[in-house]
Amino acid sequence: MYARSSTFHGNPANIDAGIKFVEDEAAPMLGRMEGCLGLSLLVDRATGYCIATSSWQTEEAMTASDALLRPMRDRGRDVLGASMQVDSWEIVAMHRSHHGACCRVSWLEGDLDTMTETFRVALLPRLDEMDGFCSASLLVDRATGLGCATTAWESHDAMVASRTMTDEMRNRTAQEASGVVVEVHEFDLAYAHLHVPEMA
Repeated sequence: MYARSSTFHGNPANIDAGIKFVEDEAAPMLGRMEGCLGLSLLVDRATGYCIATSSWQTEEAMTASDALLRPMRDRGRDVLGASMQVDSWEIVAMHRSHHGACCRVSWLEGDLDTMTETFRVALLPRLDEMDGFCSASLLVDRATGLGCATTAWESHDAMVASRTMTDEMRNRTAQEASGVVVEVHEFDLAYAHLHVPEMA
């Protein structure tokens, strides 16, 4: 399974317009594309930082969609009044009990095989036991050695309550992967229609 993320640093005043664009234009277009498994949108209303992620059955399907989707991504950038960065990922882990209301995204550099093993074997069982936990995924970019881990939570309060334990888990993962934590950011989950199957 594969994913493409479009990261926008936009105008906070345009967030609602961006969500409407995803719901009314982007999601229906993606839904008609062969091999697409859905779309999610994370937003930070305070800063205008947004991430739209589409998921794909194969790398070939994702690559084939790129030219068709480029005008749509450009329109999303214009709607949000944003700069834009596009990244491609391999999905190496996905565990979901249900969709949440908000997400924490962590980017880590390091040995991706070790990172994946630690995520699957050590982190997912602990996350499953935490109050308000909904789902977790790990995406990797083997060309850059970058991993992107996302956890979803039932409420902002649950996400805040998880910070101490997940900080420890994240730092352990980076240490075991001989890597570093690059960035951590918390978002609202504004649109959640990703249909990636269980891959834990």
